[in-house]
Amino acid sequence: MLTSNRRKIMLTAMAGASGALLTGPLLSGVAAQPAPVPTTRLDNAGYYRFTIGDIVTTVLSDGNISGPPTVYAGDAPEAELEEVLRRAFLPTDLMTLNLNTLLLEIDGRRVLLEAGAGTTMGPNGGQLFANLEAIGLSRNDIDLVVISHTHPDHVGNLLMPDGSRAFPRATIMAPRADWTFFIEEEPDLSYMPVPADFRRRFAANIRASLEPFAADIELYEAGTDILPGLTTIAAPGHTPGMAAFLVQAGSEQLLLTADLAYHPVVNIDRNWRPGPDRDGEAAAIARQRIFDRAAADRMLVLGFHYPFPGLGRILRTDNAYAWVPSGWQF
Repeated sequence: MLTSNRRKIMLTAMAGASGALLTGPLLSGVAAQPAPVPTTRLDNAGYYRFTIGDIVTTVLSDGNISGPPTVYAGDAPEAELEEVLRRAFLPTDLMTLNLNTLLLEIDGRRVLLEAGAGTTMGPNGGQLFANLEAIGLSRNDIDLVVISHTHPDHVGNLLMPDGSRAFPRATIMAPRADWTFFIEEEPDLSYMPVPADFRRRFAANIRASLEPFAADIELYEAGTDILPGLTTIAAPGHTPGMAAFLVQAGSEQLLLTADLAYHPVVNIDRNWRPGPDRDGEAAAIARQRIFDRAAADRMLVLGFHYPFPGLGRILRTDNAYAWVPSGWQF
């Protein structure tokens, strides 16, 4: 009588032989066709939920944009920049920036911080609405949209392609100084290290995204409170009125740095200045003031353009700062 183990081994071998017969040449001599390889879709999550005290917060990706690294590290020596990117396992000819908007469920309202780019700055944006849907919400569920500054990658999603409002029920808030500079006046963008045609399209996209809201947009002064638990911090330099955001509930804080830095590798771990800053000196002062505060208070930080989900902390070092990404919360 076969032992139990030996019987299992023989059954396994027979099954293997049967499989070989089924997948090998048929008796007629016609070779079997290989099984089709299934197509794999890379549908990774574009949202990330966590809490700040009793405030439910969700990072919602709008996709990404990209450009030459020299744009985002304007004063970096070329050879040194290439070496830093290479050591960080990043391409040396193209830097990808994420678009990390933040949804707050705060004070009985759903508040979106930054609207994202849509397709105003390339084909890889415009993912916000799908990610809203993925968490069971629609554009109609947003009560308030607060913009840190009015560059296209922060306001491009305010309008749908047909010109209708992307968030029909929402109040839109933007910094007063930015509205004055980009909408009420004819902005001089000659400081931007990009071709003139890009600058023209950049300015046109800002106007197209914001002018339809001229009658009812709410303008705020950077440094004022928006809601209990949500305040703005003046961070001028990148644009005239840019603000950072501070979300606070009890002893827990979250700092949103807007465009004080584009990518941690070149603007935090290295102290290189972003080229698109309108006033580089003012932006550097704001960056140091706010980063020093984040480091001293050990704040959780969200970077709008940092690798998704963009969360981490800033440490003060001898020469600059260091970015420490947060561990993923399951």
